[in-house]
This record gives sequence, C-alpha cells and structure tokens, in this order.
Amino acid sequence: MIDSEIQVFASSFPDAKIDVHYKPEAECFRDLTRDSTRMIIVTRGLSVEEENFYKDSVHFEPLYGILAYDAIAVIVNNASPDTIFTMDDIRSLLEGTSRKPMSVVMDGVSETSTVRFALDSILIGKPLGHNVMAARSSEGVIDYVSEHPQAVGFIGVSWIGNQDDPRQLSFMHRVKIAALQCLTCLGETYTRPYQADIALHRYPLIRSVYFVLKENWDGIGSNFLNFLQFERGQLIFRRAFLVPARMSFYVRDMQIH
Repeated sequence: MIDSEIQVFASSFPDAKIDVHYKPEAECFRDLTRDSTRMIIVTRGLSVEEENFYKDSVHFEPLYGILAYDAIAVIVNNASPDTIFTMDDIRSLLEGTSRKPMSVVMDGVSETSTVRFALDSILIGKPLGHNVMAARSSEGVIDYVSEHPQAVGFIGVSWIGNQDDPRQLSFMHRVKIAALQCLTCLGETYTRPYQADIALHRYPLIRSVYFVLKENWDGIGSNFLNFLQFERGQLIFRRAFLVPARMSFYVRDMQIH
C-alpha cells in the first residue's frame, strides 16, 4: 500500500525523494527522535506521555491523525473446517486456552502493530499464549498457514484484500479468510474484512492507520502528507481495500436483477 503511494507521489514530483524503511511499530516511534525521520505511518496515535516526551527530546510536538481504516484478517488453511469464529474463540486462541488444537502465527511476537493490537484491543493487556508463533513477515504468515492445516494467522487486510492484484490472488489460492462474529449486528451475523463491513464497523478487528509528522516547515514529509490526505492518496488507500478517512465515501444498498 505504502509502496503504491510513494510510486504515484514520485511520478508526480520527480525531484522529491523519499527514503522508506519498513519496521516494527515500536521501532518507528523510536525513530522519531532521530533527525533524519520526518514522518512515520503506524496504527496508533501518540499518548500524552509520548507527546510530552517528544516535546522535551526534539523540542517540537509532532502532528498526528488518521489517514485510513484498516482491519486485521484471520486466515486459515484451505483444509481447515474452522472458518467461523466468535470473538471469544479469537481471545481463547490468542491466550492459548482454546479447546481447538490450533496454533497461531503473527508477524512477530513483539513490537509489531498486529501484536500490539492483539494485546491492547483483543486481550486487553493479557499476555499471548505459548501457542503463538512468529513469522518474519506478513507473507511469512501466509506461507506458514498454507503449509499447516491447524494454523490460524493474523494479517493486515491490505495483504489479501485486493482481488485485482495477481500476487494477492495467488495468496488466496493458498489460504481462506475466516468470518468473525459481528458485535453490532442484529441476530447472529458473521462478517469478513470487506470494505463495506469496515466502513460500517460490522467487522470487529478494525484499526486506524495514522500519520505522525515531525516537521514544522514545508518539507518533504509535509508534502507527502498532503498527498496522502487528498484525493489521489485517498483513492490509493481505497484501491488497497482500506477505508479512506479523509474523504467521504458512501456505502449504498443495491439489488442486482
């Protein structure tokens, strides 16, 4: 997703050069104290303590806000009979207390945004169980789940949501996306991380994509942020099957005759 944003931005502004580094979320926040880091893109904003810390350490209060809404998809092996989970099922899997003989794989067991979301928003501070394993990357999560019938993976929806991306289509031939219990729906309803269900908050594992900008001048970070916030940047988020947060998009009911 961010590669696509940078490619379009660079094609429009060939004299601008962005050096991008993909790192665990905690490392991104630590990088804000370095002079070379202009902006980070993460899945949470700053706490009051962090705002005060950056004021004291870099003598500037970083600006932050939401760019888009993302979701964490739960994937299972193609041979798995379990494709529907309640949130209690998800919590017990992550805690290691589930009666299902399933292993859990994530993109790292510390410092990544997916792991932090699991700890903060699903387990509410409880530790991950001993059945939770680490893959080196999101693609590694897909590889592991595709090779182990009893595995459950947690991965950002932008890796598997685009049905027009040949690479993502190849991923979807190897794993299945599980449906999760909708906590805001009437009756017993299960949803997958489709854009409409993210926009309507019907899917339970939704997270926000934030920018944190450390520029108080009109530099490359500010210019790239402007691109991300306006039409072309927001349409790229939509194309990546996220829900843009800075533009109004509508979900409409329709019938096919």
